[in-house]
Amino acid sequence: MRICIVYDCLYPHTVGGAERWYRNLALRLAAEGHEVTYLTLRQWERRERPDIDPSVRVVAVGPRMDLYTGARRRILPPLVFGLGVLAHLLVHGRRYEVLHTCSFPYFSLLAAAAVRPFARFRLVVDWFEVWSEEYWRSYLGGLGGMVGSLVQRLSARVPQRAFCFSRLHAGRLREEGLRGPITLLRGLYAGAIEQVQPRPADPLVLFAGRLIPEKRVTLGVAAVVRARERIEGLRGVFYGDGPEREALHAAIAAHHAGSYIEAPGFVSADRVDRDMRRALCVLLPSQREGYGMVVIEACAHATPAVVIAAADNAATELVSDGVNGVIAAGDAPDAIADAIVRVHEAGLAIRESTARWFAENASQLSLERSLALVLDSYAGTAR
Repeated sequence: MRICIVYDCLYPHTVGGAERWYRNLALRLAAEGHEVTYLTLRQWERRERPDIDPSVRVVAVGPRMDLYTGARRRILPPLVFGLGVLAHLLVHGRRYEVLHTCSFPYFSLLAAAAVRPFARFRLVVDWFEVWSEEYWRSYLGGLGGMVGSLVQRLSARVPQRAFCFSRLHAGRLREEGLRGPITLLRGLYAGAIEQVQPRPADPLVLFAGRLIPEKRVTLGVAAVVRARERIEGLRGVFYGDGPEREALHAAIAAHHAGSYIEAPGFVSADRVDRDMRRALCVLLPSQREGYGMVVIEACAHATPAVVIAAADNAATELVSDGVNGVIAAGDAPDAIADAIVRVHEAGLAIRESTARWFAENASQLSLERSLALVLDSYAGTAR
């Protein structure tokens, strides 16, 4: 089968959950013997080759561009990418039987929808997130938010085979007007799914992710500071990089916490994995998550997660309160500190229940399960 994957980023040139998903999807499809083309923006030097197996044909349909200005996505790169996808599909669209794209950044999806009546490929779309009107306004302001919300709604109403990764965003997608079937994919975890033997935790709270405003790392710092008042010797480590890195270091300094909270930036996966295995909990203070991969990665090590109840946070769907973590009732530092203390007081028992929770859910949470569902969908959507 001839399959085209469309996403403006390519792992490991950029790092994120969606990037990992599309790289794994492309490699799996190629290994199955399919002809795979990956459309993206160029993120490597001109004389370099993209870092992916040669079995996947990578086509850069736009130049190398900074995707962010400060903490927000720029508008120009999605427009350029959408035009590049449109130009490519006008020439080559009929060679593909299936086009699989991420809904965001929308203009590439709309370009595919415009060409499809002539090219006749079937359209498969992943919806990691569906933003509310309130969030659009907070992100882009009044006029910009209104336009962004409209573009999202138009994208939802394109005939498509839709995949979502949370019940929250599947429900929102239906409200936006999508009429076809929506398949829920629960598995993005590519690691080992064997049950591990829980071990007593070190007094360490771990954060791992991109340092963007939605992750609220400064709130995480304040929560660790408050929890340390009740947990002797508690320490924190915040792994990752991004536009909030200066704010993170400033928060550590403002709380005079440099002796027990560190923020070393991006480090090796082995180091994160080692610390995650021994951590008291993984802290995800996000107000917005489309999935929450780090929760599953923590549970695979029998390490519980602390997440925050928020209207746009789908990561709460991955936590059974008191079983594989704790859902903080609010986003005040004291409320999050209370959740960390609950994990500490639960001791080895919550680590044992976390290990059992992962063992019971591992097959549904595995990347292989989701890839199998997607491959099955291709068989039903081929031209």
